[in-house]
Amino acid sequence: MTATYEVRGSVAVITLDNPPVNGLGHATRKAAAEGVERAENDAAVKAIVITGAGKAFSGGADIKEFGSPKALAEPSLHSLIAVVENCSKPVVAAIHTVCMGGGLELALGCHYRVVSPGAKIALPEVKLGLLPGAGGTQRLPRALGVEPALNMIVSGEPVNSELLAQIPGQKLFDRVVEGDLMAGALALAAEVADKRPLPKVRDLKARHPENQAFFQFARNTVGAMSKNFPAPLRCLEAVAAAVNMKFEDGMKAEREGFLALMMTPESKALRHAFFAERAASKIGDVPEGTPTRSIAKVAVIGAGTMGGGISMNFLNAGIPVTMLETKQEALDRGVATIRKNYEAQVKKGKLKEDKYAARMALLTTTLNYADIGDADLVIEAVFEELGVKEAVFKQLDAVMKPGAILASNTSTLDVNKIANFTQRPQDVVGMHFFSPANVMRLLEVVRGAATAKDVLATVMQLAKKIKKTAVVSGVCDGFIGNRMIEQYSRQAGFLLDEGCTPAQVDKAAEKFGFAMGPFRMGDLAGNDIGWAIRKRRYQEKPNLRYSASADRLCELGRYGQKTGAGWYDYVPGKRDAIPSPVVVEMLEKHRAALGITPRQISDEEIVQRLVFALVNEAAHLLEEGIAQRASDVDMVYLTGYGFPLWRGGPMCYADTVGLFNVVQAMKRFAKNPLDDGKFWQPAPLLARLVEQGKGFNE
Repeated sequence: MTATYEVRGSVAVITLDNPPVNGLGHATRKAAAEGVERAENDAAVKAIVITGAGKAFSGGADIKEFGSPKALAEPSLHSLIAVVENCSKPVVAAIHTVCMGGGLELALGCHYRVVSPGAKIALPEVKLGLLPGAGGTQRLPRALGVEPALNMIVSGEPVNSELLAQIPGQKLFDRVVEGDLMAGALALAAEVADKRPLPKVRDLKARHPENQAFFQFARNTVGAMSKNFPAPLRCLEAVAAAVNMKFEDGMKAEREGFLALMMTPESKALRHAFFAERAASKIGDVPEGTPTRSIAKVAVIGAGTMGGGISMNFLNAGIPVTMLETKQEALDRGVATIRKNYEAQVKKGKLKEDKYAARMALLTTTLNYADIGDADLVIEAVFEELGVKEAVFKQLDAVMKPGAILASNTSTLDVNKIANFTQRPQDVVGMHFFSPANVMRLLEVVRGAATAKDVLATVMQLAKKIKKTAVVSGVCDGFIGNRMIEQYSRQAGFLLDEGCTPAQVDKAAEKFGFAMGPFRMGDLAGNDIGWAIRKRRYQEKPNLRYSASADRLCELGRYGQKTGAGWYDYVPGKRDAIPSPVVVEMLEKHRAALGITPRQISDEEIVQRLVFALVNEAAHLLEEGIAQRASDVDMVYLTGYGFPLWRGGPMCYADTVGLFNVVQAMKRFAKNPLDDGKFWQPAPLLARLVEQGKGFNE
């Protein structure tokens, strides 16, 4: 059963029961509608209460049905709301904990609403590039007032019920019930059992004293804040319809807006990202119920930028951390940086003093490996060099208790080699955090050949606890993200050889929607890091071609922001990238030495070469089984590399462009003698999908 029916005295109680959040799937809608009808036909029933079982009233649409025929099957949500609204007996919604999306729209169709304090109320559809499609844009402004309703619909953010109940003149909640919610709902149902006519939200007026001026101001503000997302402005127009049109006409305008948004590439990208995030936590051969290890204490080796940032994630989640370093001054520096980061949050009002104190109290430091032996998880964040990692893991193998998880924060090194430095390779896993580790959402979980299934299950569960998006990668050089970014960076270098300036490449990438172009990114990360990797590549892969421009830059000591000069010049204390005449001259000499005549390169070619390089390399990763699914690659790029969210990630974007068109462009690039023709041969998977007329995410 997805909704239960019982009669208490003269009141019928319908309880939505579709865990975890009572999603309004077809079976639930049908059972709820049947419950209302049954109460209608029972002369002994005078009123009806609708509530939700467990930890939600209702979280809205059932995401398991998204895009399937069941989502549209009758009774639709519209039909269920009509059944409730047209019921001849009063219907009371008893709202608690979570009431969002379609759940709130259903509640707005009821005649009365009682609510527990602390319930999270929201219409979050805008976050999927949609607008509330079952009357939310028409009823909420009538029940709550135009301004607060518009703010909720355009932001999609949840608001606590008691705050909404304080809005003057609101008709959203008839009562806030402090104690037993069901008792309060039954009491109200008994009081209103014989009251007629029944109040309907649709009969209220949505008014604003400065109607025209208010919406014009809102259009300017919302338009400026949501320039790559069509949904917020569409939401605004639907709310304006609630003020300017009759209810039925407003409902028609809402429906048209909803259907138009459904078809936009932006909404498809946002819905793709929503499901991709959920899919990423599932591992094909690690079943959902796999037992996990308890993680009550964490140790971090290294108190540098990464070690400190990693430690903060666990402190934020209330998990005690011991940081280990070889020298006291390194520990002191690390702790000071953590304090500075927290103090900045306190200053901005994002963190309360007592919370800051509680987090710092969970942190201990040591210079002695013996002090961390009882940790359940240890994460190594030391210098990226295999010999250094070997020394650390041999020490950890000697002191850590049996069953402890030994993790490495390596960004490129072989996790299997690292695991084999220990007598317990089954307990070793890669946990690649991205810098700054306390801010970036991505966590690449690198699965070694011997990594135990319960270790993987534990790390994936822990990632959720520390608010990270975890994506599983197999072992290869650079894992998913850095292996792909290498091809992107190689293309950026070839573009310089052929006539671009760093600023031109960066501007094209940023116009496409990247948070930062490749050269600004290099200056931020430190160009010496890429230099070290290339020097390793020249030994390991002598056939792999690079532009030598980045090496020339590093030979000038221009490592980026940290040295005040990289691809750009920097003024002390500022992060503004100023185009550098020194770099322009260096590039001109470099081209002359190679005998290259520079040419004009369009923004379109720049973007395609950068992005399709990511796509082709990712297709190789999928073919090799390093990444489980195309949507995992998209999650890596959306949460770790600043890929534009409204494009859904590189693979989703390639699907939108059409893989046939991607391969056509690659064939053109392969003919360019200054590019790497061999690289542009489509990966076998990409060629197969084009042959079958399919996309990566089908």
